[in-house]
Amino acid sequence: MHRIAVVGTGYVGLVGGAGLADFGHRVICVDRIAEKIEKLSRGEIPFYEPGLSEVVERNVREGRLSFTTDIAAAIGESDVLFCAVGTPEGEGGAVDLSQVDSVAEDIGRYMTGYRLVVQKSTVPVGTARRISKIIRDHQSQPHGFDVVSNPEFLREGSAVSDFMRPDRVVVGGDNERAMATLRSIYRPLYLIRTPIVETTAETAVLIKYASNAFLATKISFINEVANICEEIGADVQGVAYAMGLDKRIGPKFLHAGAGYGGSCFPKDTKALARIAEAAGTEARIVTAAVEVNRLQKERMVKKVVDAAGGDVAGKTIGLLGLAFKPNTDDMRYAASIVLAEGLLKLGAKVRAFDPVAMENARTIMPDIEYVDDAYEAASGAHVLVIMTEWNEFRRLDLDRLKEVMAEHSVVDCRNVYDADDFEPLGFRFEGIGRGRRGE
Repeated sequence: MHRIAVVGTGYVGLVGGAGLADFGHRVICVDRIAEKIEKLSRGEIPFYEPGLSEVVERNVREGRLSFTTDIAAAIGESDVLFCAVGTPEGEGGAVDLSQVDSVAEDIGRYMTGYRLVVQKSTVPVGTARRISKIIRDHQSQPHGFDVVSNPEFLREGSAVSDFMRPDRVVVGGDNERAMATLRSIYRPLYLIRTPIVETTAETAVLIKYASNAFLATKISFINEVANICEEIGADVQGVAYAMGLDKRIGPKFLHAGAGYGGSCFPKDTKALARIAEAAGTEARIVTAAVEVNRLQKERMVKKVVDAAGGDVAGKTIGLLGLAFKPNTDDMRYAASIVLAEGLLKLGAKVRAFDPVAMENARTIMPDIEYVDDAYEAASGAHVLVIMTEWNEFRRLDLDRLKEVMAEHSVVDCRNVYDADDFEPLGFRFEGIGRGRRGE
């Protein structure tokens, strides 16, 4: 068992801290925000993530997981320090490292002996050296330490299972003592034959950025193919299915839609482009993927306007789904924001429902109407738009929709349905890349 402090109780820190406690370690999760720590101590999870509350509750009850605002005590009592604070997008797409720097300063001030510092947040190449310098500069007396990189690969909506059964664990460092400690921390994963990739800190960081940029590029690619399909009468789902059968390509992330969002892909693609620029080279494919994603979100506005007959002024648009993907309440870079704001500027009234994200959405989009279910969102709507593929939107009562809508036009931005589901009932239906033969 290791004594571990996880600094930062956001998405990465809380999932990681709870997961490490479930591995049998004693974990203290630290945050400066007292209100958040108080809620966590009462078992209240600050964001929606399936299965997380059960893991937190179990490990608190069994004495392996605790929460505090006392970072000095946490650093003093722990042998391993995970830095999991936010690294938001800064000016020009660069990474804002101010929170990471602050943690490094605290480690220097409060460490009382050797510490292994594990950088979990997504950071640029060279951050390990930056952290090391800050720690040394803030030590009141010299103590040994190592800084290693251990990037996270958690998917929102399935983060708990991703942590417990990951595709791989990446650890980057150049000190055998540090690497041996990390092997010990992740020993439970050896029992399920999880690959542990040991490399340098620089390579570990780039693995994270390259992985996310590749997946984002795959999404942008299939969205471009979808747009071609709409112009020539092909069906992107047939194209994507056949492409995915090629083992060199695979089926994942070949789902045409309204564009990617969330906490990782948007900022990590921009950050990789900045890393390339700083290194004196270019990331042209990544930069193109970012631009395609921006245009794809704007394209959804035009789709809805066209579905409304070319003008949405004074019309009601029903919006089903707000979160950037199902099984999360995360609104960061969600396509629904671009759509709703675009429609509002054109004079439309937007009425929306999401199973879990409406509280977060209200702080971003206060000018749209929020309702309690899908049918209330559809009531009086001239166009109904499916923006997030929540399971409950996959089994809508189409006859009931027809009764409550003012006009019967549906834009499915996630290809949950086929035209054959709606058109026999008299709906006008538009998907993404669903051009039909003969049109």
